[in-house]
Amino acid sequence: METKKIKTIDIIKEKRTVSAEAKQNLKEYNKIKKLILKSLESEAKTIPQIAAETELPLDVVTFYLMTLRRYGSIETGEIDDMDEYFSYKLKK
Repeated sequence: METKKIKTIDIIKEKRTVSAEAKQNLKEYNKIKKLILKSLESEAKTIPQIAAETELPLDVVTFYLMTLRRYGSIETGEIDDMDEYFSYKLKK
């Protein structure tokens, strides 16, 4: 007779549930993240360029870019000719 080993993580998963709101927030985060990363596949872009291409507000693009930068998905490139915006590109 075989006995199934119960792992601590399985017990925790049974007791804890993720709220619908948290699931929706994660879904939205992943959607926006994919839009921004897809926008940067072809070339480095500034925040206004990404916002225009993805049709997202500037503040949303800024927040997500800073998050992606912090966690190593993208990196900061050169500053534009008018010294207003840095470009961002995918990290190699």
